[in-house]
Amino acid sequence: MSPGDGPFPLPVPVPVSEGRTHWRRSLAVAVPALLAAAGLGSAMASGALAVGLRIQDRPVDFTTSSLYGTQYGAAVVDQPVVRSDGTAATVRVLRMGFADGVLNGLCLSQRQQIAGATYTLLLTLGDDDPRSWEIRTKNTVLDLRNATGVLDMDGIVDLNVNGADVKTVKDASGAYVANPLNSPQHRFGIQARYAKFDRIVGTAQDFQIPGLLTTPKLTLAVRPGTVACPAPPGPVGTPGTP
Repeated sequence: MSPGDGPFPLPVPVPVSEGRTHWRRSLAVAVPALLAAAGLGSAMASGALAVGLRIQDRPVDFTTSSLYGTQYGAAVVDQPVVRSDGTAATVRVLRMGFADGVLNGLCLSQRQQIAGATYTLLLTLGDDDPRSWEIRTKNTVLDLRNATGVLDMDGIVDLNVNGADVKTVKDASGAYVANPLNSPQHRFGIQARYAKFDRIVGTAQDFQIPGLLTTPKLTLAVRPGTVACPAPPGPVGTPGTP
């Protein structure tokens, strides 16, 4: 890590005042979300949803019972953000990437302010079976602001490698893409053949699955107030090969 980099910052909780539910406001938020969910109905008719996923604009809280991926890499990077007053800034995050991955359930929670009231958009994916690792992803990129959980890495594990030298995905010719995490030179990096995270509770600045996300179930809900994802259960057994 170059001089002055330091650890990436953790978010400071901000208290949010909540009042009575205003149904007119609630419907104004819920209708677009429900229409979006309805539009996904035909894709889910076959029992699986296959899409790309990208969540930006503001931090998103998430939980998952387990995340297992191949060709894991991570590097400290600076992520551009927009402050509440509209000015530009950056936050230090740990950017993680997987070439292929499987998840054992996933919940995403993001707060929205509408007409002075707080609402939470909840997106849940996967089934209720802690043994299934039913969600499959490709080219996953996750910018972590903070997270807790259990990490297990296997294969050849390199710590404190140059972030710009980390490798995760390959191009059409089979060669590794140079600096896939867009890390500056001389930032802290991690490289491992496999990585498995259990019972993750965290906050991501950016959540991207641009390649492919396949899940047997998706639920979208808008709820008044601040609503957190449920605590993730511990996984059972071991995941299949991504």
